[in-house]
Amino acid sequence: MTTREDVENMIQRVGLGDRAAFSALYDATSAKLFGVCLRILNDRAEAEDALQDAFVRIWQKAGSYAVNGYSPMTWLITLTRNLAIDRLRARKGGAVDIDEVHDLKDTGPTPEAAAVAASERSRLDGCLNELDADRAEAVRGAYLEGYSYDELAARFAVPLNTMRTWLRRSLIKLKDCLSA
Repeated sequence: MTTREDVENMIQRVGLGDRAAFSALYDATSAKLFGVCLRILNDRAEAEDALQDAFVRIWQKAGSYAVNGYSPMTWLITLTRNLAIDRLRARKGGAVDIDEVHDLKDTGPTPEAAAVAASERSRLDGCLNELDADRAEAVRGAYLEGYSYDELAARFAVPLNTMRTWLRRSLIKLKDCLSA
């Protein structure tokens, strides 16, 4: 499973001209980005062309990518979405009826939502820091990075039921901390 940090790392390496990172980024993100192109253009061949153009642009602009706390997929999707909309405009002769792209609204957070999320993230980090280091790492692994209980049990060399107990007790402590 590719994590947010993996994608950020790949984009940064692509910005340095790393072809292997570019290939890995393509493998990790092309299906989602193709879906964005296909939804906007509603034509498979044109969506494939748009995806190719998007990855050319990603190669060119990766050096300007800045880690800012938002998902790196937001940057990739925005770049791809804008390129696909430009292609749609070109197809239509420059004008796009807003009703045709009604489901293409920007789904990124508003400034207010970003501020609230940053505040909540800070509170959550503070509460996670109150847990034992291995418990906090297990919680992050399970709920932020998507690892299964089995994977975490193997990683920490504990029985599966012990991992479940760690996570359940840690979540109770987090709930108490966040509600205080």
